[in-house]
Amino acid sequence: MTADPQNLPAASPIMAEPYRIKTVETLPIRTRADRQKALVTAGYNTFLIKSGDVYIDLLTDSGTNAMSDRQWSAIMSGDEAYAGSTSFDELYDAVKEFYGFPYVVPTHQGRGAEHLISKILIKEGQTVPGNMYFTTTRAHQELAGGTFVDIIIDEAHEPSTQHPFKGNVDLAKLQAIIDREGAANIAYVNVMVTVNLAGGQPVSMQNLREVSELCRRNDIIVWSDATRLVENAFFIKEREEGYADKPVREIVFEMMTHFDGCTMSGKKDCLVNIGGFLAMRDESVYKRACELVVVYEGMPTYGGMAGRDMAAMAQGIHEMVDDDYIAHRIHQVRYLGEQLLAAGVPIVEPIGGHAVFLDAKRFLPHLTQEDLPAQSLAAELFLDSGVRSMERGIVSAGRNSATGRNNTPNLELVRLTIPRRVYTDRHMDVVAASVIALFERRDEIKGLKMVYEPPTLRFFNARFEPLA
Repeated sequence: MTADPQNLPAASPIMAEPYRIKTVETLPIRTRADRQKALVTAGYNTFLIKSGDVYIDLLTDSGTNAMSDRQWSAIMSGDEAYAGSTSFDELYDAVKEFYGFPYVVPTHQGRGAEHLISKILIKEGQTVPGNMYFTTTRAHQELAGGTFVDIIIDEAHEPSTQHPFKGNVDLAKLQAIIDREGAANIAYVNVMVTVNLAGGQPVSMQNLREVSELCRRNDIIVWSDATRLVENAFFIKEREEGYADKPVREIVFEMMTHFDGCTMSGKKDCLVNIGGFLAMRDESVYKRACELVVVYEGMPTYGGMAGRDMAAMAQGIHEMVDDDYIAHRIHQVRYLGEQLLAAGVPIVEPIGGHAVFLDAKRFLPHLTQEDLPAQSLAAELFLDSGVRSMERGIVSAGRNSATGRNNTPNLELVRLTIPRRVYTDRHMDVVAASVIALFERRDEIKGLKMVYEPPTLRFFNARFEPLA
C-alpha cells in the first residue's frame, strides 16, 4: 500500500509538494570559469553577483517567492486608485482577520515599516531591547537615536545547542534593563518571530505571554517583527504543549494578541515579491504613521505599493496559513539540513524555519573570524556549484560606533535561504552535494579581506579579495 503523504511527519524525505507546477523558468547553468569571472567582478560579495550567473539562488527568501494562480489573478484585478483603493480594503481585511490589528499602514517593504515605527516611538538616547538584532531594524533604531540591547537567551548564541525555542527573550535580562534604565527610557521591546540571525529560531507562546505581561506591568510598548511568524506558529504547533491540534491560523492570531503592533515584510510569509505594512492597536500611533507615510512612502492607502501588489498580498495572507503549505515549507528546509547533518557538516541546530545556516567557524576552523570565514565560504559555494548564499557573521554585524572595531558575533554563519514554492527537493540535493564536497576539502578554502567598506549596512555593497 502506498503511504499517504499527508499523514507523514513534516520531516519525511518523501513528503511531496502540496502544489503542482504550471509555469517554469529556465535556470542559467554556467561553467566554473564563468562563475570565477562573475565572482571576481562582484568583489567576492554574493549580493553583487548578477542573477543571470546564479544557478540556485538561496541568497534570500525575501521577495523571491512563487505566487499562486489566485495571486496572479489578484494582480490583474488590482485597483490602482491613488486614494481609497479597494485593494487596500482587501489587504486591511486580511490583516485584521489573521493578525488581529485594527489599524494598518502599507509600506513599500518591511524596512519602510521599521523606519516609520522607529521615528514614531524612539526618542534620542532611549534603549530598544530585542531578541537579537536584525541589520536593517537596528540601523533604523540607531538613526532614530536609539540603542539596541540584546535580550535573547544565551542558548541562541550557541549553534550546536539543542533548545526548542532558541528565539526566546531572557526575562531576567529584560528585567535588568528595566531596573537599570527605567521603564520611561525604553522606547519599546522588539520581539522577532522567528529570529533570523539566530538561525530562524522560534519563540514560544509562553515566552510571548510572559514578555507581554512584564511589559504591561511596566507600561512598556511591546512590538513584533512578525516577518516570519507563520513559521514560528508551525514550531509552536509542533513543539509546545497544548497546540498540536490547533490550526496554524489560530496560533498566528494568538501570537499577535501579545503585541501592541508589528512590522511586516510581506516579501516573506505573505508570498509576494514586494510590499510590507505596519499594523497597530493604538489610534494615536496610527495617526502619526499616516502623517509620516505620506512623507516617506505614499498615501496611507497604498504606502509605496501598487494596488495590484496589495491585492496579491491580501491573497497571500490567506494562503500563508494553510497547514499543508507550511508543513511542506518546513519539511523542505529540514530535508536540506538533515542531509548536511548526516554528512557531518556543522549547521545551526535545531534546523530553523526559512533557511539552513552553515556554522562557518566549525566548517573552517583554520580561519580566524577576522579572515571572514562566512563570506569566504559563501563565495566558495557559488564558485563550486553556482549556488548563491549569504554571509551572516562579522561582515553583517558591522562596526562598533564607539571603538570603530568590528563587532564579533558568536555566530559566524552562511545562510542557505529557501524561497517559498520555488525549488524542488532535487534542487536541495544539488545544494547538499556541493556543501558536502566543500566540507570534504575545507582545509583548502582561504579567507578574504575587505577592500571596500560602506559606512552603513556594509554587507550589501562591500567588496573583498582573497588573502594571500
